[in-house]
Amino acid sequence: MDLKGRGALITGGSKGLGAALAEELARAGARVVIVARGPDELRRVAARIRAAGFEAHAVPGDVGDKRAAHAIAGAAAALVGPIDVLVHGASTLGPTPLRLLLDTDCEDLEAVLQTNLVGPFRLTKIVAGAMALRGSGVVVHVSSDAAVAAYPRWGAYSVSKAALDHLNRLWAAELLPTGVRFLSVDPGEMDTEMHAAAMPEADRGALARPEQVARRIARLVADAGRIESGTRLVVAGP
Repeated sequence: MDLKGRGALITGGSKGLGAALAEELARAGARVVIVARGPDELRRVAARIRAAGFEAHAVPGDVGDKRAAHAIAGAAAALVGPIDVLVHGASTLGPTPLRLLLDTDCEDLEAVLQTNLVGPFRLTKIVAGAMALRGSGVVVHVSSDAAVAAYPRWGAYSVSKAALDHLNRLWAAELLPTGVRFLSVDPGEMDTEMHAAAMPEADRGALARPEQVARRIARLVADAGRIESGTRLVVAGP
């Protein structure tokens, strides 16, 4: 996919990997819309991208809020036209310090699933139909190694990411004839606020920078037509 002029909607775009990926896609010529709950951080990222000479728009919103999904998708389309790339980067760990499952409140598990799983489902349901009618589009689900490994205390997050991986495969199977591509990417451990909240004792210098990982994901988006839809890809590393 030639990203020049393409509409790209990125959730979790106010910091970390989401912000870095927004910059990469914008640099490749995409017309970027970023979404996150914190409006001030979000607008700073969009302003930084525009200052570099690229297109970016900030749409504050909570992907875990059912009422916000259509407003987010509608605002994005109004700003940049049809959405050709949808990146589900918004994510939450739940309460920190991380808890054992026996100590996890049902409401906390539900909240994690709303943001990490149900929110992406809603947005894809809204956007992917139009992609299918056009015969093209790329949907990226940002996963984690916690989706495939059972790390104690990571229960709510792990469950959400494992389900997200399978949701990715299901979308790919059901929309296989349409030309819409679905990818799940495991970015590995990065130096982000989320990682610091989960593992405050970690050596930050040993972690990958979000900008490094974002470059790899941007290349995958551009090459999605050559990748089997539904594939889970590990893009971790310094």
